[in-house]
Amino acid sequence: MQQINLDEASKHLPDLIEAALRGEEIVITKDDQPVVKLTPVSPAKGRPQFGSAKGLVTISEDFDDPIEDFKDYM
Repeated sequence: MQQINLDEASKHLPDLIEAALRGEEIVITKDDQPVVKLTPVSPAKGRPQFGSAKGLVTISEDFDDPIEDFKDYM
């Protein structure tokens, strides 16, 4: 974890952002108290595309036919 004061952080912000993107934890302090933590933003999940699985699932022709093992019960 890297701690840096606010004045230094403002001078080196692009470098700190790159470090956070690489997975390093960056904490910015003010008056020796932690106030901000830099973390990368997770990519937003897209909305589902309805119909995108069309054709991937098929049902056999005999799907509705009675099952041999249950003929005695029908």
